[in-house]
Parts: sequence; C-alpha cells; structure tokens
Amino acid sequence: MEVIGDLPRELFLKILLRLPVESLMRCKCVCKYWYALISNPKFIELHLRYNCNNNVCVLLKRCLLTCLGERENILSLVCSNGFSFVNLDVDLSLYKKEPCLQLLGHCDGIICLSNYRDDIVLCNPATRESMVLPESSLPCYSPRSNLIPQTSALGFGYDAKTHHCKVVRIVSYWEERSGSDLPQHSRVEVYSLATGSWKEIDIQVPAHVWYSPCFETYFNGAFHWYAIDNNRNEVILSFHMGNEAFQVIPMPNALSLYDYSICRSLFVWKGCIALVVYPRKGTKKSFEIYVMKEYGVRESWTNIMTIGPLMKVEMPLAFWKNDEILMEGSDGLVVSYNLNTQELKDLPIYGVPKSFATLVYVNSLVSVKGGNQILDEGNNTDFGW
Repeated sequence: MEVIGDLPRELFLKILLRLPVESLMRCKCVCKYWYALISNPKFIELHLRYNCNNNVCVLLKRCLLTCLGERENILSLVCSNGFSFVNLDVDLSLYKKEPCLQLLGHCDGIICLSNYRDDIVLCNPATRESMVLPESSLPCYSPRSNLIPQTSALGFGYDAKTHHCKVVRIVSYWEERSGSDLPQHSRVEVYSLATGSWKEIDIQVPAHVWYSPCFETYFNGAFHWYAIDNNRNEVILSFHMGNEAFQVIPMPNALSLYDYSICRSLFVWKGCIALVVYPRKGTKKSFEIYVMKEYGVRESWTNIMTIGPLMKVEMPLAFWKNDEILMEGSDGLVVSYNLNTQELKDLPIYGVPKSFATLVYVNSLVSVKGGNQILDEGNNTDFGW
C-alpha cells in the first residue's frame, strides 16, 4: 500500500475529501502532487458528492445599510450546526449596490446572479472565482420599431446529457403604448458552459413569466417560473435543461385563476415540488403548503398542512432540514419555523426587509469556466477507487 508521509494513500484521500474548499485551496500550494490531486476532475467530483451527502447549506442573499444609508448586497451561508452563519468574502463589485440583484439558481457549487438588465454572472463563492457571461446572441432591437425587448426570465441548472450547467434566457417583446400586460412574442436563448457561448433555440414560449417572491426553482433537471398562460390561468412554466423544451405544469385547482392578493412561492421539499400560498399583506398570516407528489400531474397536488396564523412573518425563504422552514420576518429578521413542534425561533440574521433570497447550496471546487482539467500533462492521477 502506497504511503504519503505517515498515512496510507487511501486514508489521505479520504481526509482530503472531508476538508472544506478553503482548506483545499491552501493545500494545493503544498506541492505539485497535492496540486495535481486536488485539481483532478475525479477528486472534484468525489468532493462534491461528499458535500452533497453531508454538508448542504442555505445560501442567503440580503441587503445591509451602510453608514451612508446606501444598500449593499451580501452573501451568507447558513449551516445546519446550530443555525450558524458566516458571511462570504466574495467580490460582488459588479452587483454590490444593485438593489434588484437576483439569485437565479445553484449548480454544483456555482451560483448565477443577474440584475435582469445588463450582465449575468456565474460565481463559485467557495473558490471566489467568477465570470461574466458573454453578450447575448439576441439583438437588442426588434424587427418592428414599436416593440420593446425586455428580459422576462432567466434560469440556471444542470444538463445531465452534457454534464455541464446552462443558463436559459427568455426575451419578450412588448408593444409600445398598447396597454397590454402580455408581450407580443418571445424568443429564447441558452448559454452552455460546455461551449462557452449563447445560441438561440427555435421554440415557442407557452406561458408568460411573471414575478412572484421566492418562486424560481431548479428541480428534476428543469428550471421553474411562475407564469400566466394565454387564458389568464396561473401555471408553473418549466424549461428542461437536457432536451431544451418547455412544459406547462398546472397549479392546484384552488389556484387556477390569478389573485393579486395572494403570493405563491415554490420550493423543493423531501424530493417533491412544494408550493406555499399566503396573503400578500397583513400582520398575521397563514401559509398553506401544497406538494406535487407526482411531477407534472395536476391531480397529485395535495394540501398537506397550514402554518399559522403567524405574527410578523412576511414570506417563506427555504425549506431546511426537512422539518424546518426559514422565513423572513416583517422587521427584517430571519426566523425558523419547526413544522413538527410549531416553534418559531429568531435567528441572528437581519437585513433590509424584502431584500432576502435563498438557495440550497453545496460548496465545491467546480470551475465557473466549465472545465476542471489540471495543468500537468496526462492527467494521470490514479485514485484506484
């Protein structure tokens, strides 16, 4: 058995797999062998798999006020050990003061951020690596002079066919001064880390994406948005990253028609899509939870429970550890609600009200540039596993 220092090689590798990304980045500087080992795509894959099974966190985006009264975005990790949290030292200079910064999704330790106007950024908060995506392949003008283009939807997820992440963008064209709240038509493009470029796909968008707080979710190989179809029914619009096709998923029967007084948020809970419905306004709110037990089947929606009424709770943020749900309080504090004990607990996390966004997140060594090849020739590190 090969020995590294005083440790057998197999034990040494198992120790490395359990180290956080920050420690592994420092270990790469020890020697060429350690650098080659930690940079090896197989090691990166095994390290990611270990964290997916053992170290899932919640990535929290919030705004804080500076001493000058300006808003600044900050990213924090909420960990399962006693709800501890740590602020991430990530260079967000592009979006630090952007009030409309959105977290679009998470894939293998990479997150996607955008302000829906200019740039789209991929970032690995653990390695502090980031990349601005190249310009869109769609022209910024419309063939018809009276139509105004606008990015109406962005999504980020993993394509199991190519084993790379993708960004999907929907650009809608609105008729100037028409008074309609629906666009005339839409176009779709996809950016793939496999190719490093955008491509337009010839596909019809079957529903129009509208904003709903904490709704955009990646699940089951597809990204999901809240949308309204041509009959004014509210639906879930999904885009599958593998076959690059849209699917319209119906809402529960009780939510077939749009109601502005009601908010809807979408999450993944216990391996299923979970929809949380709650009032838009009020100091005391109840939260109904629906679960789609069979993906895409309307009849499988089940109303499993109602939370509350709760005082001074604005909206849900993320399901946490299966029996906890993180929520935003009306005073800008984050609270945790236990679904079993019905206990509401304040967490030492605060921010500007309604500036919160969350993603279920896993630290990784995966590169935002789409490749994880080491610099040494041959890439011959043999794991023997």
